[in-house]
Amino acid sequence: MEKRRGNLQRTILAWSMIALLGLLAACGDNDTSREDGEGGKASDPVTVKLQLKWVPQAQFAGYYLAQDKGYYADEGLEVEIVPGGPDIVPEQQVANGAADIGVDWVASLLASQEAGLPIVEIAQVYQQSGLVLVSKKSAGIETPADLAGKKVGNWMGGNEFEILALFDKYKLDPNKDLSFVKQGFTMDQFLGGQLDASSAMTYNEYPVVLEQGIKAEELSIIDMNKEGVAMLEDNLFANQDWLAANKETAVKFVRASLKGWKDAIADPDAAVDSVMKVAEEGSTTRDHQVTMMKEVAKLVAPEGFDLAKLGVIDEAKFKQTADIALQFGVIKQPADLATAYTTEIVEMAGK
Repeated sequence: MEKRRGNLQRTILAWSMIALLGLLAACGDNDTSREDGEGGKASDPVTVKLQLKWVPQAQFAGYYLAQDKGYYADEGLEVEIVPGGPDIVPEQQVANGAADIGVDWVASLLASQEAGLPIVEIAQVYQQSGLVLVSKKSAGIETPADLAGKKVGNWMGGNEFEILALFDKYKLDPNKDLSFVKQGFTMDQFLGGQLDASSAMTYNEYPVVLEQGIKAEELSIIDMNKEGVAMLEDNLFANQDWLAANKETAVKFVRASLKGWKDAIADPDAAVDSVMKVAEEGSTTRDHQVTMMKEVAKLVAPEGFDLAKLGVIDEAKFKQTADIALQFGVIKQPADLATAYTTEIVEMAGK
């Protein structure tokens, strides 16, 4: 009997040691595993797909520089930057899981949210609008009121709402008081004299005009920011379900991206080096991209802006964007700001 009792005690002790070792091993695994259900060991990078609004250019330089400098890798991420284009809707790509995070203008985000797409903004990269109306001084357009009777162009397709808000501010009916027409994605109509005033981004089309030999002093500019009708543009947004399961990954992505943007602002040449590595051959020039980067920097961090606030979502500017979107039918109901964006991710990234 005593012998059997001794054997039983030794068996229990052995099983207890096995159980303890198993528990310690499990604890060790937990120390090196990703949290929030992200899966994989710490040594295995977490993959993140970023869907851009447009083709590779300095508009997105911060992300390319963050990748080149290893900022994503430092956070344990492997980021795939997916180019956009005229047939790509970033909100749809993120909503259907083809990408995890997207870049687009806030008006498009709001319209997609109202349509039921499960997406939420997590950071606001551009703090000001880059949209202007450019005209030759010979056209006699010194103020928005002078647009009456003129031919004004815009790309349409969701890019026209700031211009419509400008018309509304100055009591100009685009169907009666002037001719509001669709312009192409080049500046040929403007350069050829077919438009009195043309929409242009400060970082793209406006430099194109200057590159054609027209001097800045020969042009008049109407700035949407100065006119108080600006809408927020490039923001980062995520699929709500993905974000709920991958909050820490989102924080790491935003932190590394903002670090890339800070470097891009400080060193435009290095930022353009990263862009030119991925730009389609023959589609652009280095000089154009350097000019673009310098103008983009003014939108990401306007004069007097605190760099510690890169990516922060300004509630007043977001509300102005949502109000203009409602006024001109981009959305049918007032946006719910409590669900349209979250400040949690960018705040955690800043800590």
